[in-house]
Amino acid sequence: MKKGILLNSEIITEISKMGHTDKLVIADAGLPIPKDVKRIDISLIKGIPSFIETLDAVLKELKVESVIVAEEIKEKNPDIHNELLKKFSNIEIKYVSHEQFKKITESAKAVVRTGECSPYANVILESGVIF
Repeated sequence: MKKGILLNSEIITEISKMGHTDKLVIADAGLPIPKDVKRIDISLIKGIPSFIETLDAVLKELKVESVIVAEEIKEKNPDIHNELLKKFSNIEIKYVSHEQFKKITESAKAVVRTGECSPYANVILESGVIF
């Protein structure tokens, strides 16, 4: 049995296939997912699993070089924004409009849909390298 913290086989598979600058999205329950992007739906009920719980698990497995979030998160979801600032204090955070964010998700390897039901709780993780 796998020893690491992350147990979801679909997420593990997508992370293992990622190369430098590939994108993985962690999304709230409402983010539209482009039809040609792999959907990994781990939502159970409202709030479970949360965006932060899911992000923490993924960060145990994925080397992240930079992140992209919607500019609107600053005003509409300051609690999640502050958590992101803490988690990525040494990583570049790029801010784009929510419309641009949705457009960028079209180039993601996968979108992990959580049970999070708070506004703009979405992040695009850009893969780094481990060497």
